[in-house]
Amino acid sequence: MHVRSFQLSDYRPVTQLLETVLSEECYEQTMEAFARQLSWDSELVLVAVAKDEIVGMIIGTIDDNKGYYYRVAVHPGYQRQGIGKALIRSLKQRFEQRKVSKIMITADEHNEPILSLYESLGYAANDFFRSFQKLSIVAG
Repeated sequence: MHVRSFQLSDYRPVTQLLETVLSEECYEQTMEAFARQLSWDSELVLVAVAKDEIVGMIIGTIDDNKGYYYRVAVHPGYQRQGIGKALIRSLKQRFEQRKVSKIMITADEHNEPILSLYESLGYAANDFFRSFQKLSIVAG
């Protein structure tokens, strides 16, 4: 498995992954944010590839010199294998390269179940940006 930047040819497999992993409401919100982030800065959208298949993805954004993890998704057949952690670490490197002042985790109702994943990587409750706004509003 390796992590790399999103490429245009990844669009269909990524949307299929998101449809598989996310609830319908979460999918709609994520697709809006995904499209907007691609238009702003596609280098903050990463994919995890195993056996030539996209098995995970993460969307990040930078706003007001702060890096935000927005959404991470891993195919059910590949969960609990360290892919989510690899995606988070890779995006953290991108944030550090951009010299953001702080890294935050967008903690909306859809991310609540995986906040423990971020905690296992050393993030604390004060790193969670509790927002029920969409990324387009937060980063716009």
